[in-house]
Amino acid sequence: MNIDVAKLQELIDGSDNIVFFGGAGVSTESGIKDFRSVDGLYHMKFKYPPETMLSHTFYVSHKEEFFEFYNDKLLECTCGPNPAKPNAAHLKLAELEKAGKLKAVITQNIDGLHQAAGSKNVLELHGSVLRNYCEKCGKSFEASYLYNAGGVPKCDKCGGDIKPDVVLYEEGLDNDIMSRSVRAIAEADMLIIGGTSLVVYPAAGLVDYYRGNKLVLINRDETARDGIADYSLHGNIGEVFSQIKVEV
Repeated sequence: MNIDVAKLQELIDGSDNIVFFGGAGVSTESGIKDFRSVDGLYHMKFKYPPETMLSHTFYVSHKEEFFEFYNDKLLECTCGPNPAKPNAAHLKLAELEKAGKLKAVITQNIDGLHQAAGSKNVLELHGSVLRNYCEKCGKSFEASYLYNAGGVPKCDKCGGDIKPDVVLYEEGLDNDIMSRSVRAIAEADMLIIGGTSLVVYPAAGLVDYYRGNKLVLINRDETARDGIADYSLHGNIGEVFSQIKVEV
């Protein structure tokens, strides 16, 4: 069933336990490229495919090349001269949480923009570029330390290699984050899915835990799972959310 913004507003107004589940499309309006769009990372020319360069095996065996790619394509948007900023979608979700209507943001993104917008309960399925740790002693480091290090970043305490706290290909998702996400979705009276094509598993399978009748899917393009939604809206998610009013 298609939906207009007025109906979306009505559904939000009538809900007090909303969960938002978002993907790369939430951040593209902030200038962060996704993987699968026409101008995304999969369509850029590299020596290796992006999914190879962002795999655990590649990280272990080709660390210099891993960090060259990681810093240039993932950290540049956070630590470069023109860092990405939260867009209307991030800001509106933070407003909904502050108003007590939104209980959790579940995201596949690793950019930290939801927290930058003010959201507190953010469940990051794939980790965050903002968290990094020494593999030897466990000391934590900010993203800027890696960005400015050049080459393989080393711990200034013990000399160990520093690894981003992001889930690479071949690595499993955090069990605690997954459990909390499942619980939040199962308890929600409204689930809004935005900016994701719902093709990356196991994250995409989380929608199956929703038991309510207000499943809203907002995406620029049609997805293979539009048919399971109670309501669907095609458009840029930032533009859609910019039209939503939040009463505090």
